[in-house]
Amino acid sequence: MVQLSRKLRSHGLKGSIIKIYNKALTPLSKNYFENPDLSAVDRFGPSELAVLFQAKTGNQVHKWHHYLEIYERHLGEFRGRDVRILEIGVFRGGSLELWREYFGERARIFGIDINPDCAKFDGIAGNVRIGSQADADFLRSVVEEMGGVDIVIDDGSHDSIHIKKSFDVLFPLLSDGGCYIAEDLHCAYWPAFSGGYRVPWSFINVSKKMIDDIHHWYHNKGERNASTKGILKALHFYDSVIVFEKGKVEAPVCSLRPSNDEESFIVKRNK
Repeated sequence: MVQLSRKLRSHGLKGSIIKIYNKALTPLSKNYFENPDLSAVDRFGPSELAVLFQAKTGNQVHKWHHYLEIYERHLGEFRGRDVRILEIGVFRGGSLELWREYFGERARIFGIDINPDCAKFDGIAGNVRIGSQADADFLRSVVEEMGGVDIVIDDGSHDSIHIKKSFDVLFPLLSDGGCYIAEDLHCAYWPAFSGGYRVPWSFINVSKKMIDDIHHWYHNKGERNASTKGILKALHFYDSVIVFEKGKVEAPVCSLRPSNDEESFIVKRNK
């Protein structure tokens, strides 16, 4: 609760504001999306991951169809490697099985969940640890047990406060070149998940500010998000998904390629 209050104060807010907001607006809001076409169940897009998803083997896994192509676009390069993967949210164990099939036996796969029943999936397709994604000490202990982490997939509570808490702990722990994926971010627009349209604490809105951070060379406001300072290479926004790439950020350099009788002219942008 102390950490939550500190985070909210960083937005100039008090925890009670969000509590009142959620309690008052959740009964009045609705999820403004319904699957418009039941035949869409057959639409998966061209990806190997989609083929594995449709194989209907093992335990249940629940994914929006368009996520599969996004995963393959950003995670395909890690296949067959000694990659360390942490998924927040185990559900019924099927997603860990999907990652095992996709990434191969060399992958070190961990899942975390607050539901103690998920412990039964430990040791099947990966390791499962029980704890809260909002518990910083728990998250650090899992990453330490893993020997580091290269990929994080947040499919946990979908609550904006929890998502930000996990991100602030785990993104700095990612290996250089690592990838962090936060999914089901349509929930960031719903009060029941500490969200809402353009409310300052929704994870969608928090992530928008990171766009300014990666362009800090060109304004005088600096990098406002401490957990990504100097290490956020890129953000990719999709429907309900944001992909964050980690890597050392250096000042951009531009050059004018010289003609045959000229020397190279280089302009380096320093802060």
